[in-house]
Amino acid sequence: MLFNSFQFALFFPIVTILYFLLPHKHRWWLLLGASAYFYMAFVPSYILILGTTIIVDYFAGIWIEEAKTSRRKKLYLLMSLVANIGFLAFFKYFNFVNTNIVALAGMIGWNYSMENLKIILPIGLSFHTFQAMSYTIEVFRGNQQTERHFGIYALYVLFYPQLVAGPIERPQNMLRQFHEEHFFDYQRVANGLKLMTWGLYKKVVVADRLAPLVNRYYSNPQAFSGPQLALATAFFAMQIFCDFSGYSDIAIGAAQVMGFNLMVNFKRPYLSLSFSEFWKRWHISLSSWFRDYLYIPLGGNRVPPWRWQLNLAIVFLVSGLWHGAGWTFVVWGALHGLYIILEIKLQNLQNVLLHKTRIKLPIWGTNFLRRLVVFVFVCYAWIFFRAPSIQSAFFIAAKVFTGWSDKPELMKLVRTIFTDYELMVTLFAIAIMEVVHYFQERKSILAILADKSPIIRWSLYAGILICILVFGKIYSIPTDFIYFQF
Repeated sequence: MLFNSFQFALFFPIVTILYFLLPHKHRWWLLLGASAYFYMAFVPSYILILGTTIIVDYFAGIWIEEAKTSRRKKLYLLMSLVANIGFLAFFKYFNFVNTNIVALAGMIGWNYSMENLKIILPIGLSFHTFQAMSYTIEVFRGNQQTERHFGIYALYVLFYPQLVAGPIERPQNMLRQFHEEHFFDYQRVANGLKLMTWGLYKKVVVADRLAPLVNRYYSNPQAFSGPQLALATAFFAMQIFCDFSGYSDIAIGAAQVMGFNLMVNFKRPYLSLSFSEFWKRWHISLSSWFRDYLYIPLGGNRVPPWRWQLNLAIVFLVSGLWHGAGWTFVVWGALHGLYIILEIKLQNLQNVLLHKTRIKLPIWGTNFLRRLVVFVFVCYAWIFFRAPSIQSAFFIAAKVFTGWSDKPELMKLVRTIFTDYELMVTLFAIAIMEVVHYFQERKSILAILADKSPIIRWSLYAGILICILVFGKIYSIPTDFIYFQF
């Protein structure tokens, strides 16, 4: 079920009203049933995969806690990890690995011709797999008590707001909340609904309006100039941010309405002053997951420099593969790893150059340049994330550097930007969003609005709703969220 569908517009208020009407002791089964229905609205049979991993991890958690020896604890943890990673590897990576083996076999003359399997990747498999794994790992580490209530544990994995695209939660945050009684609170509910509306705005007014334009350029890059492909890439950067952060806002807001607090998943990443800061602002729940369960166990930065850089490279390569079974995602992850490593290595050189050249810029000027550099390099990496094939990605990555001296083409592009009505509306919607982000860097937008008069507040709320109703892509078939494929 999509957040931007009329089906969800009926589902959410019905479930929420029933949630507050039911006694606390019965709410868990309502949420569990509603979450199962929510997931089965995509492909019903895949609930069996979730059910299997839930059963395995539930008992693994109990056995880990009750095990008398460290060896047994490790054995039960390994059983849990193998079950979770096994499903993920089969559905997401089998065909990718098989295709590459077939290609390699052809190169060396080996007779290997296994056909790819006709399987569909279950919606959000990577997300709920990582959330389930965090439970058994935290129980193994002694940071989380075993959840003995099977229904509550199943709800931890299935909770519908963040089931298919995060945020990827930790058991320490969520499990206790399912045991707590939540009462109706007008201000909390209102704030949750406002966040959901803002997320819907980013999805249907910005992301869905940019999607056709980006698709047109990336589906046939040979037909467009370098500046056009560069513009399309910048538009994709905004599209994927609004699409994914819009989902996260709706998920966090929906949970907040019922009294649950999910972690913040985005903090205005395109305002980052460095690449390391970008990953503290972008998909925070995933980057923190890799930090805690892969980067730190590998040794983090408490190792020799070469090993530190290797750890960073491993984390970003795995992150790329987590996003998709394709070489485009591997290169995307490798680029971000390279950015971080070069940023570390060149930090001293940057300071020396500034000192030698005696260049002094005002703070706002320095920050603007740093943000621009980060945004440009992040956009360049997005080429590999968005391109339909590795060949197309390298073609676009090379072509974006060409055509900038062709003044007629550049003027044609500028005229297109300022004469295309649909594009102008989208750019205006982006401008509204960036103004909000500018103020949010200093203070919560809700706190800012709380100081304003009711007329100003409700005028702004009405303006956002009107934008959604008039300019949002809500009257056609709802489009999937990009991160559903992961």
